[in-house]
Amino acid sequence: MPSPRETVLAALHARMSVLRATALRGEVLPERVPAGGLLILRDGEPGKPEVTLSPVAYHYQHRAEIEVVVQGANRDAAFDALCASIGTALAVDRTLGGLCDWIEAEAPQPVDLPVEGAAGLKAAVIPVVLHYSSADPLG
Repeated sequence: MPSPRETVLAALHARMSVLRATALRGEVLPERVPAGGLLILRDGEPGKPEVTLSPVAYHYQHRAEIEVVVQGANRDAAFDALCASIGTALAVDRTLGGLCDWIEAEAPQPVDLPVEGAAGLKAAVIPVVLHYSSADPLG
C-alpha cells in the first residue's frame, strides 16, 4: 500500500496529466518540448513535520515543484495559458479528492532560455505546497 506522501504526489501528477501539456514525473528534460508544452513534477521536500500525540500524527507542508516548459513563437501566450490551466486544475479540488488537507501553488518566476538553431524556451518552476498528515514519518 503506498504511503500518504506517494498517494498525494501520484494524485497531483494525475491532476496535471489531464491538461493539454505532456505531464511527466521525475523525468529529465527531453530533447524536444511537445507542442502543448511540458510539465515535470518533482517530488520536492516534505520538510520537518509538526507532530501531535495521542494518536501520533505527522503533519507535513510538503513542497513539490512543477517545472513548466514551452517552446515556439507564441511561447509567452502559451506559457501564460499553461500556468493558468494549472491554477484552474488545482482550484477544482484543493484536497485532491480528500487525500490532503490543502494544496496551494505559488507564483512562477519565468525565464527565457535561448536554444541554438531552434525557437527559445520559456520555463519556470511552480512550487506547490501540499498539506497532509501521516501516522508514520516513513509512510
